[in-house]
Amino acid sequence: MVMKASLQLKMGAQLTMTPQLQQAIRLLQLSTLDLQQEIQQALESNPMLETTEDAEETTSEEHNSNEQSADPGEESDQDKSSEDATAEPESWENENWQDNSEIPDNLPVDTAWDDVYQSAPAPAAPRPEDDGDTDFESRNSAGETLQDHLLWQLNLTPMSERDRAIAHTLIDAVDTTGYLTQSIEELLPGLMSPEDEDPVEASEVEAVLHRLQHFDPPGVAARNLQECLLAQLQQLPPDTPWLKQARLVISHYIQLLGNRDYRQLMRRSRLSEQQLREVLELIQTLQPRPGDAINNTTPEYVVPDVIVTRQNGRWKIELNPDIAPRLQVNSLYASMIRHSDSSADNTYLRDQLQEAKWFIKSLQSRNETLLKVASQIVDHQQRFFEEGEEAMKPLILSEIAQAVEMHESTISRVTTQKYMHTPRGIYELKYFFSSHVSTDEGGECSSTAIRAMIKKLINEEESKKPLSDNRIAAILSDQGINVARRTVAKYREAMHIPPSNERKRLV
Repeated sequence: MVMKASLQLKMGAQLTMTPQLQQAIRLLQLSTLDLQQEIQQALESNPMLETTEDAEETTSEEHNSNEQSADPGEESDQDKSSEDATAEPESWENENWQDNSEIPDNLPVDTAWDDVYQSAPAPAAPRPEDDGDTDFESRNSAGETLQDHLLWQLNLTPMSERDRAIAHTLIDAVDTTGYLTQSIEELLPGLMSPEDEDPVEASEVEAVLHRLQHFDPPGVAARNLQECLLAQLQQLPPDTPWLKQARLVISHYIQLLGNRDYRQLMRRSRLSEQQLREVLELIQTLQPRPGDAINNTTPEYVVPDVIVTRQNGRWKIELNPDIAPRLQVNSLYASMIRHSDSSADNTYLRDQLQEAKWFIKSLQSRNETLLKVASQIVDHQQRFFEEGEEAMKPLILSEIAQAVEMHESTISRVTTQKYMHTPRGIYELKYFFSSHVSTDEGGECSSTAIRAMIKKLINEEESKKPLSDNRIAAILSDQGINVARRTVAKYREAMHIPPSNERKRLV
């Protein structure tokens, strides 16, 4: 069999993404903070790009220098002649600079260092708002952890080296919530070594643990919730009202308290309903997670991309002018380009100019797309802005995509990590999209509106007889919204609301 080589021509259409389109898509899906970082990198790497503020400052400086040079002031002939007489030749200035650049071996007698060499400028005075007490380290250092806080107190506590080593081991075993994660039996092997003549005993570890439990925050290093609450009650003043009864409830009936079996709790503790209410008010002042008071997480700041305001009875949508600086091409560098020149420098300037234009155009496209999508969202959800979450309408990406004549993937990129500032608060654009549930009248109700209704019903329920999921589903059914009990449970859990048996309150 003989193989023959042949050439064939085929015509076909293929969609390719140009670098400009890839850049526009990448900028479209960036969040506000990421976009600011991307713009800063572009300004640093491309000399053709500049902000309008920088251009205005440069223009004003040039204007001021031109005014000063154009109006030097009239000088008399006598002044000019005196200046000419005292003027030194240019060569002297150069020689003098060269002499000053070399340090002599010995200074003249009765001469200070500052008389020959200019000293460094004095440090600037503190600004009025700083009051001279600026603590740079405290403003920019990382937050203190619970272990750091406990070790700081341990260093101030008089203790033997043996007990201090035990305390270090116990502090290492404390988690972020303030509880001891290991039992004393589990910690003992790590505190003993084969060559120790006097091994550490469990009673020693127990004694050090009790000392740690008196550290701040109260109740830290507890092994369970009961021990944590009792340690906090122990640190309260002895004359605190209902302190003895609170210790009784925590020590013997904490299981009944957790199950909210108040009837059985009143019978066993022999407390009346009013007395138990006072005891529970005292217990509710305690902190079940003492470590949360120290382990403060770094806040995450949200910068809105779109601002929605109501003016003259109409909703106005505009981009946040502070999210990104306005860019333009540097006219000075652009004027240096010569079209007929093919040198390396000229080619570099042309390439940078083209990239600067692409970048500015991609930013404009991003802003226009974001404004279009935000405007359509406001048009679809006007009742939400006027009445609240219960008036939210069901909305999906395809509806906005058809309205702005774009693909759903583009809408998804626009609405991810983009935020809208409204009179009701700051919301991510994806918040306004939700599924729907049918109603008895043949209409549709947004799942966001249903969650708002469930939350409102739970907030208005009687604390002694909270509403069950079945009861909430029945109430919504009476309003014409067909929701199953499991759907109510799913929405309730999504809002981190406990079930009815855990919402039961006596106070």
